[in-house]
Amino acid sequence: MKPTVLFTVLLGILVCLAITSCGQGEQASKVSQPATKKYAQATILEGVVSNNKGVIKTGTVAATDENGRVITQATMDNGHYRLEIPADTVLPILLTFSSESGAEKLSAAVIYDTITTYYINPSSTAIAKAAKEMGGYNRANMVHAAENTVHIPDGNKTSTGWRGDPTTQYGGWH
Repeated sequence: MKPTVLFTVLLGILVCLAITSCGQGEQASKVSQPATKKYAQATILEGVVSNNKGVIKTGTVAATDENGRVITQATMDNGHYRLEIPADTVLPILLTFSSESGAEKLSAAVIYDTITTYYINPSSTAIAKAAKEMGGYNRANMVHAAENTVHIPDGNKTSTGWRGDPTTQYGGWH
């Protein structure tokens, strides 16, 4: 084979590889982008609010979007709350409890449209704050935040002593 023919063939192969790899890069980036989750229909979210002293009987729970816009809110009924989230509400949303005096604030992040019960407490607040600091409320950040904020006492490191996973509302990864 002449050097010019060999050069032309090699150049053709390189161009084909470059075009193929560019197309795969675009396809991979399209696949890796998560789809926007939202409620297909109006959904009731409910639960209990507590602090380290026990169930908090009075206050307000508000559902807000990532920009802080209030979607809906409700007054608590003897420690329980019940919010109706409108259809087409985009996730994630944040459930925020405020005491009547405004001194106490607790929160829980909502990232799944299939989970409807959320316990708002100091643990859920710490997890939501940590996930936000990691870049936002998504599954990876919520799981990582839960792993880093929920602690097992030093004397209880076996699986037989572990009494359950308080973070099951974040995807049930236990």
